[in-house]
This record gives sequence, structure tokens and C-alpha cells, in this order.
Amino acid sequence: MNETKVMEFILIGFSDFPELQIPLFVFFFLTYLVTLTGNVLLMTIIRLHHHLHIPMYFFLSILSFSETCYTFAVIPKMLVNLITEEKSISFTGCALQMFFFIGFGGTNCMLLTAMGYDRCVAICKPLHYNVLMNDRVCSQLVAFATVTGFTLSLIDTYFIFTLPFCGEKEINHFFCDMAPVIQAACTEDNGIEIVIFIFCIVVVFGSFVLILLSYVLIFNTILKIPSTEGKRKAFSTCASHLTVVVVHFGCASIIYLRPKSVYSLEEDTLISVTYTVVTPLLNPVVYTLRNKDVHLALRKGLGRKLCTWMR
Repeated sequence: MNETKVMEFILIGFSDFPELQIPLFVFFFLTYLVTLTGNVLLMTIIRLHHHLHIPMYFFLSILSFSETCYTFAVIPKMLVNLITEEKSISFTGCALQMFFFIGFGGTNCMLLTAMGYDRCVAICKPLHYNVLMNDRVCSQLVAFATVTGFTLSLIDTYFIFTLPFCGEKEINHFFCDMAPVIQAACTEDNGIEIVIFIFCIVVVFGSFVLILLSYVLIFNTILKIPSTEGKRKAFSTCASHLTVVVVHFGCASIIYLRPKSVYSLEEDTLISVTYTVVTPLLNPVVYTLRNKDVHLALRKGLGRKLCTWMR
């Protein structure tokens, strides 16, 4: 097959369901709007309330910012494609979308790991918490997560977009994810999938193992607390994080940590909707509704605004 210079790709996305284009647009748009509003609100609350200026909420605000950028890399283009006949994306645009999507996705994984470590130190080493989780350490953890996430993303994106593309330039997905773009290349069994799988193991599985280790230590400490109230209070500080971790890594594992033999682009479209549209919504919802500190700060803020308005 002759290799040609591909200037753009066609994102097939939901083209097989023309009657659902408008309903899907409305659903995704509203979900995206709620996600943006929730994350911005969460970042604003943490910024304005000094009692939330602790490592746990510092990581949460960074995660909210990263989730906002993560969704911005995919959803706006998807929304445009749902209401227009033109479903194309330029070669450069596709590469940039993949770079930012993987970069922020990897950063999110490692931020969740840092949050797990923070909870582990808070519960297992409470007397040393202020020393072990000082501002410098927190900033270094965020910097490490960001640099590592985007370095691995750059490597992945470079390897994928140096593949030869020819003939059909359709991508059987609604955004430029790794597997669909690789399938659009001319060559097969080029070894790139093995490299990508190793990177996914390092980021997704590696982060999950570290979080799992943190919770083993946390649960071991909680079980030693004599009072039931003490156990409940200790566990409640981890419940929101644990909920987000299970959903986030569950979806990521299904997509990126499977053998090629069970791979299905059609089935993955639905799962991809979950981790690109629904999961980012989970972060502000869970932390706003389940976290007492954030809930209280939100109520105070709304109460103050209401009093000002009534005057």
C-alpha cells in the first residue's frame, strides 16, 4: 500500500447514530457545563476559604484544574462534530489533542496517588503530618505528577504520529485516542502497541498499586482505633477520594490494560464517554456533596451572597 501524507483525519464518532446526534449533543453539553461549573466552583471555594488551605484541598484544587483542562481537550471538538457535517480534524490538531488528553490523564492518575499518600500520612502519622506534607513537598509532588504525565504523553504521541498513515484516514472514535489512531496507520505489528501498553502499565497500574498500598496502611491504622466514632471519622476523610479512585482507575483499566485480543472499538466508545464526560463530573459532585468542609464552605458562601442580595 502506498504511503501518503495525511493532512487530516475523519472522526467517525457517533456517525452511525444520526438520529441521536442532537440528543447526544444536549446531554454532553449540559454534562460539560455542569462539570466546568462544579470544578470552577470547587477551585474558588478552596481559594477563598483559609481553613481549606491544607494539602488535601491543595491537591483537590489542582486535580479540579487538571480535570477541567482534560475535558477541554476532547469535549468541545466532540460537541462541534455532533452538530456539523464536517467531522474532520487536522493531523496537527489530532496530535495535540492526544498529547493534552494523555498528559492531563496521566497527571490525574498521579495526583490521585499523591492524594492517597496525603491521606495515608494524615491517618498513619498524624503527629508528623505538618512536617511530611509541608508546602514544598506538596508542590514537588504536583510538579512530579505534571512533568511525568506530560513527558510520557510526549513520548507516546511522538511514536504514534511518526507511524505511516495512508489510504483510509478515518478514526473510528469521537476523539484522537491512542488505539484508534494506531489502527488508522498503514502498518500492523509495528511494536508500538507494546510500548504504549508498557507506558499504560507504568502510569495506570503503577499509580493504582501505590494508592492500594496507601489504603492497606490506612485500613490497618483505622482498625487499631478503639472507638467506633474514631474509626468512622477517620474513614470519612478517605471516602470521597476512594470513590473517585475506583471509578477513575476502573474505566482506565478497562480501556488501556487489556490484551489486544479482546479489543473492540465499538464497545470502547461507550466506556470512553464514561471517562471523558461522566467521570470528570464525579470529582466536583463527590467532593461537594460528601465532604463536610467543602459543603460547609459552600453553604457559608451561598448564605453570604443571599444576605447581600436581600439587602
